[in-house]
Amino acid sequence: MAKRSAPEVNAGSMADIAFLLLIFFLVTTTIETDSGISRKLPPEQEENQPPPPVIKERNLFTVIVNSNDELLVEDKVMELKDLRATAVAFLDNGAEDCSYCQGAKDPSSSVNPKKAIISLVNNRGTSYKRYIAVQNELVGAYNELRDRVATSQYGESFTSLEARYNDPRTPQEAKDKIKPKIEAIQELYPEKLSEAEPKKN
Repeated sequence: MAKRSAPEVNAGSMADIAFLLLIFFLVTTTIETDSGISRKLPPEQEENQPPPPVIKERNLFTVIVNSNDELLVEDKVMELKDLRATAVAFLDNGAEDCSYCQGAKDPSSSVNPKKAIISLVNNRGTSYKRYIAVQNELVGAYNELRDRVATSQYGESFTSLEARYNDPRTPQEAKDKIKPKIEAIQELYPEKLSEAEPKKN
């Protein structure tokens, strides 16, 4: 009896199917993008550039994170949970020319939110988790103050205004109305967060 040969499978269309599947997954997959931490870098130093303006000690809020992830705020040891409230009190002090400030007007603290600067110094041994946590608290202090002013002036928080402005579904006409509000709030509480080069020890 003669042996039957096994029928061959036509694999000619397999490449087409694989290609179509590849295109399908590329089109339907969403790729998440990390926004990161928004920081404005200082401009490049030029030779004949004038020296930076002198900052009064009272307008400088110093936060130091050591290699053991411990916080030293204004030369005092502090827990992370207390950092935001302390930063808010410093920024919102409003000792001079600040009608919208609700602080204690302490003569030893910041003069005005527009002149107040937060200086953050990390150690090379500082953990990334602690670095991000401290950043969140300091940025949260700015957002808390901005939310308060925006709610009193526009009936909507700054966070909500910013979210609507950055939403791609928001029409351009609405964005044009939101933008001046955001800029006005940012002018009242400008985010002046200075990061010094990490220390080695």
